[in-house]
Amino acid sequence: MNNLNILVVDDKEENLFTMKQLLESEDLNVSVILAQSGLEALEKTLTIDFSLILLDVQMPEMNGYETAELLRGSKRTKFIPIIFVTANSREENNIFKGYESGAVDYLFKPINPIVLLSKIRVFIDLGLQKIELEDKTKILDQKIKELESLKSELEHKNIALEQLTMEDGLTSLGNRRCLDLTLDSEWQRGLRSKQPLSLVMIDIDHFKLYNDTYGHQEGDICLKRVASALKSTLKRQCDIVARYGGEEFIAVLPDTDLEGAVLVAERMRQAVDSLGISHSSSLTLDHVTVSLGVSTVIPVATSMSGFLIKAVDKALYKAKESGRNQVSIEKDVTVLS
Repeated sequence: MNNLNILVVDDKEENLFTMKQLLESEDLNVSVILAQSGLEALEKTLTIDFSLILLDVQMPEMNGYETAELLRGSKRTKFIPIIFVTANSREENNIFKGYESGAVDYLFKPINPIVLLSKIRVFIDLGLQKIELEDKTKILDQKIKELESLKSELEHKNIALEQLTMEDGLTSLGNRRCLDLTLDSEWQRGLRSKQPLSLVMIDIDHFKLYNDTYGHQEGDICLKRVASALKSTLKRQCDIVARYGGEEFIAVLPDTDLEGAVLVAERMRQAVDSLGISHSSSLTLDHVTVSLGVSTVIPVATSMSGFLIKAVDKALYKAKESGRNQVSIEKDVTVLS
């Protein structure tokens, strides 16, 4: 550990020499820096960190009290302990003036070496404790930074994990959990805004026959391509399409009336149709197509989003019954009141 620095300030060179000899003759492990005026003392504190200042009171131009007040006014030096060294009498007025200027103790000339060294050792111990505390603080700060870094990393991993729990592993669309949470959230938002909420349910036509003909591996590829086509038709960030199960998907369209939802559904139908994925076993066309159901409601507090799911499922059933590869709507949404 580096020696602690002590600043001795006195306008008489012989006093400085005597003090330096006394302090360095003892096993104090200190570095003694000398200054012959208050101004020189202030200059040295700009570049050197001191654990203690021994400050003579009677000095020309700037006395010890004035020097101490300037030291106390600086953020860098305001907490350095100052011991006044004075030949003044022990009158209370002088002592009070010293303490008001920032002194922590007094020494009276002629200096008693035993008293001086006993006082110096107290402040050396305090200085060492301060350094130890600063070192521990640095270590603690570093650990806090490491913990903050770990916390940030954990938060990012939790976000990634949350995304995984909301994502369908095959199609990369939202999964059933994502759909349920989104639908509940948009239902509540619709309650506040009194704006319509629309759903589009999509089913790949004759997908079981597709799997039977081309195998499940090709079936998975087909699901991915259809999912990508469906997602590509959504133009707003608030719209989502999620995998409902098997070959079924549902799009959630907030603030969208029935007419707007039908337009989105028709875009989806055309997007899948234009993929031209061969389907020789289809009973509709020679390529993969989809059937879509659409329903819209303005959410009310006495009802639940499940009624909208039932309505859009009913609309999808109509599309299938009517020949598939088309969009059907269901206006009769059961809403409790």
